[in-house]
Amino acid sequence: MKTKLLIPTIIGCLFFNVALSQSKNTNNSFIKERIINVDFNNTSGKLNTMFKECIGAGRANEGLRADWQQQLAIVKKECDFRYIRMHGLLTDDMGVYKEDSKGNPQYNFQYIDVLYDYIISIGMKPFVELGFMPSALASGSKTIFWWRGNVTPPKDYGKWEGLIRNMVLHFTERYGSDEIKTWYFEVWNEPNLSGFWSGTQEEYFKLYEHSVRAIKSVNKEYRVGGPATAGAAWVPEMIDFCRRNALPLDFISTHSYGVKQGFLDESGTVGTILDKNKWSVSGDILNSRKQISDSPMPGLELHYTEWSSSYTPADPIHDSYHQASYVLEKIKQVGDKANSMSYWVFTDIFEEAGPRFTPFHGGFGLMNYQGIKKSAYYSYYFLNKLGETELVNSDSSSWACKSKNGNIQVLFWDFTNTHPGDSVNNQVYYIRDLPANPKGKVKLEISGIPEGKYQFEIYKIGYKVNDPYSTYLSMNKPNQLTKQQADYIKKQNDGSPVSKENIKVNSSGVYSRTFEIRENDIFFINIVRI
Repeated sequence: MKTKLLIPTIIGCLFFNVALSQSKNTNNSFIKERIINVDFNNTSGKLNTMFKECIGAGRANEGLRADWQQQLAIVKKECDFRYIRMHGLLTDDMGVYKEDSKGNPQYNFQYIDVLYDYIISIGMKPFVELGFMPSALASGSKTIFWWRGNVTPPKDYGKWEGLIRNMVLHFTERYGSDEIKTWYFEVWNEPNLSGFWSGTQEEYFKLYEHSVRAIKSVNKEYRVGGPATAGAAWVPEMIDFCRRNALPLDFISTHSYGVKQGFLDESGTVGTILDKNKWSVSGDILNSRKQISDSPMPGLELHYTEWSSSYTPADPIHDSYHQASYVLEKIKQVGDKANSMSYWVFTDIFEEAGPRFTPFHGGFGLMNYQGIKKSAYYSYYFLNKLGETELVNSDSSSWACKSKNGNIQVLFWDFTNTHPGDSVNNQVYYIRDLPANPKGKVKLEISGIPEGKYQFEIYKIGYKVNDPYSTYLSMNKPNQLTKQQADYIKKQNDGSPVSKENIKVNSSGVYSRTFEIRENDIFFINIVRI
């Protein structure tokens, strides 16, 4: 995860124009009135659901825990992510590899079987990250994280190839080739950072070469890719290497985070700063797509296998209500330019820096240790409630959809980057009570609605609405939560509608309503035919 590398994004003239009419208020200042106008019968096609294609998790061994599995089942049911990606599949705590006294490899996939059997049992699939190095196969002792993932190249690339081939054969025997054809195999994690790969770029490409040959020797239709880099790096180089050496490459994977400075600050004492650039993260993704389109392999899939606002597991923006609108804004900006954007990660059960000592510590997760759903969780929850058909919509911060049963859904938000700039770290700013200022009105007008009776449901995320961190602050930030305190926070932030009412649409087929909106408010409107 998480990058020390800060690569400037070069993007051409990419602008989304939002149609806003402005009217003066009594104080002679300007209040924006935003209009979202859609027609039930004017569709743009099937909704692109790349936002729920994949989700991240910390390391494979954590997936053997009961609480991890319980949370993943909830996330799958309510947000419907299809794949899950994690580190550490081959690390020693998964018991995959050792050698006998004569140096002969010995393989053991029992722990992986328990993990993958569970993932498949709840309707998900692994996005297989090949790493880190088993110590018996490692060329050195350099490790990363509390759980000591070895980041050195293999001492013997032939033995590495044998490990990968035997593991993929095992998967094929256990789950069948038709299932494995739907998986992705990603070689390593962030090899452009010395913390994650002690070798050179050339050595990474050698690792990829042996990995892809191992996998394709089992079945040529299995999908393999990389370079899984930090900061959107090495995309042209990866394509060029595979082209020159006639190596298969089925997809590009890379990562991006939205901070402009700082490091992998596991302790939360160094500090990170949210980038004020409108095209942070999304600009990287658009540029990666352009690099692929301009390459000799223009049809490659593009998977951002990690992304978030910040690359440290000690950044309070992850807990803040601001994160929810950030998520929606970035996904909307990317559009169809990525095949997946895998949010890092689904749960705070995540031990790169070791077990954390407080219930809200700036962890990456959509849920905290106690299963409390953060504001960002509800962004994905509402995205998953959108109907399968998208309506034509010129507003750049919303989706409007309909379902086969005639129900209508509109998800709209304000994204305002309120961070004060370089003078203040996220670790200082986002731990405060941060009330949201008014941002004017949004008028939602829907035409072409079939005549009849409907239930009009309004859901919301924002300051003190599905905002568990603000609830936690109001409790004076206890270092440990009792069961009663955790249950109280959950009850106050349970994602239920803020209002419901029955409405009648007459023969004109038009329904409109105006909403007051604040900074970083999110509204999900569900119009259900009765």
